[in-house]
Amino acid sequence: MADYTPIRKPGADLPILTSAAVTGGQLVAVSGNQTVAPTSAATGAWLGVAAFDAASGAKVTVHAGGVHELAASGAIAAGANVVGAANGAVATVGAGTIDTVVGVALGAAANGKVVVKLR
Repeated sequence: MADYTPIRKPGADLPILTSAAVTGGQLVAVSGNQTVAPTSAATGAWLGVAAFDAASGAKVTVHAGGVHELAASGAIAAGANVVGAANGAVATVGAGTIDTVVGVALGAAANGKVVVKLR
């Protein structure tokens, strides 16, 4: 059998093109062929967190794992499973979105910032 090397290793940073403007710290999802954009809702296509601001069509580094401080869309309790939300934020998992969980809130947050461990 031939040797195999993965394209990327879990948790590694991933350089990828944007299909929309992104802001550093936004949760991004696959938006097309080898492109990402900020999440707009719960999605199984989430990829990670943008490392810096990037214009549409530019390359951005995406942190594909780890612990991040993300914008909270609404109140989030410590230990809550969270999903992607509008503007690259995260929200508490809702009905029909359990299969799109991106991580776990490590602390409580009002509408603002929350620390999340990505899955």
